[in-house]
Amino acid sequence: MRHAARRVLVLGTLAVLALLLGSAPAWAHSQLERSDPAAGTSLASGPKQVSLTFNEAVQPGFTAITVVGPDKLDYHSGTISEVDDTIAVGVQPLGPAGTYQIGYRIVSADGHPVSGSVAFTLTAAGPGSPAAVPAGNVSDPASTPGSAPPDGGGPPVWPWIVGAVVLVAGGVVVALRLGRS
Repeated sequence: MRHAARRVLVLGTLAVLALLLGSAPAWAHSQLERSDPAAGTSLASGPKQVSLTFNEAVQPGFTAITVVGPDKLDYHSGTISEVDDTIAVGVQPLGPAGTYQIGYRIVSADGHPVSGSVAFTLTAAGPGSPAAVPAGNVSDPASTPGSAPPDGGGPPVWPWIVGAVVLVAGGVVVALRLGRS
């Protein structure tokens, strides 16, 4: 009986190791490398456009960018440009002095949505723009029309769970059969 218990322990350990070593590596998501204007920059006048560069190409067609001022109005203008790893959008004349947030949501090369924001400061009030519209959810540019799809959560986890259960059950069956011989 002691011999059978040892076999079950060894096979169980091998099954766990196979599961751990056979699992796919964590997918790396796109990361923001730089922005123009740079994070934390103070500007005397507003930029004509903002751009964000990532560490890998982004999937075109799922990008959202907002430029939200201290008045909670969105100052981005025009169509978003998506070229390889860089996205850009025009900016209307900015309004009050203060902190402006460049919010973004992209879909990385691995299919995962990535969002974040970069802030810059306008030190002198600009002429503003009557065309600026109230921003949606400032922390989530995806809440604006025509933005990225909701987070799909990546690949499903259930096949890994089923595979683990099958592998462990198979190990137990083999151990029990070997213990009888």
